[in-house]
Amino acid sequence: MANNLLKGKKGLIFGALDEHSIAWKIAEKAHAEGAEFVLSNSPIALRMKDIYQLAKKTNSQVIAADITEVSELEDLFEETMQILGGKIDFILHSVGMSPNVRKNIPYHELNYDYLEKTLDVSAISLHKVLAVAQRLDAINDWGSVVTLSYIAAQRTFSSYSDMAHAKAMLESIVRQFGYHYGVNKKIRINSISQSPTRTTAGAGVSGFNAFFHYADDMSPLGNATSDSCADVCVTMFSDYTKMITMQNIYNDGGFSSMGISNKLIEKFIDCGCNE
Repeated sequence: MANNLLKGKKGLIFGALDEHSIAWKIAEKAHAEGAEFVLSNSPIALRMKDIYQLAKKTNSQVIAADITEVSELEDLFEETMQILGGKIDFILHSVGMSPNVRKNIPYHELNYDYLEKTLDVSAISLHKVLAVAQRLDAINDWGSVVTLSYIAAQRTFSSYSDMAHAKAMLESIVRQFGYHYGVNKKIRINSISQSPTRTTAGAGVSGFNAFFHYADDMSPLGNATSDSCADVCVTMFSDYTKMITMQNIYNDGGFSSMGISNKLIEKFIDCGCNE
């Protein structure tokens, strides 16, 4: 049930790919809560055309932009403000990609050109978005920026590879830029560390099903869904969270605080692994 949490709010949403993506769910929820926004993704991603269905559903416009190119971000912000009639109130950064992971390159044999691409797309792009937004004074005072992270920024997941480095850098940018943007414009910046979620990108990680079921068995509340993540993001965009910034918020059913659960213990016992 919608509560008009974002009535009168305007924003920019990066990364909606298809109906399985978290950004897609966030856009739907933000629209239901009264927000207006522009959708953006890379020209390659837009070739799938799914995003235009979302745009129709949410009465939004779509603008292609390479999030790693500052000049394209400048054009994007200028056009977004023109479309929405002024400054915006929130940004969602839901972007991540690793050629090393896609090509199943072992971590100890990383292609460093691919690593640079991973960091640029998945982390440094947030810095570029924020830097351009600040330079153009594109966000209203007390606006909100949210990016999506994963607990591999703090812990080792064997097949997450260089994306773990990207998430660690992403969270560092949240803290560093959160200070500067907070002092200068009262803009708050946070990351949401989400449970393993069945998205098009997530499914490309080797062993994803094991990730998913392990986290689900470990978490007291089970895995958080993409709809749950959308609820958190909408709350972070709203005026109810004006004093929350520079935080990494775990939307993971309690996984991040667990060591082991009875459910996993019982599975080990059942398989005879305690002998």
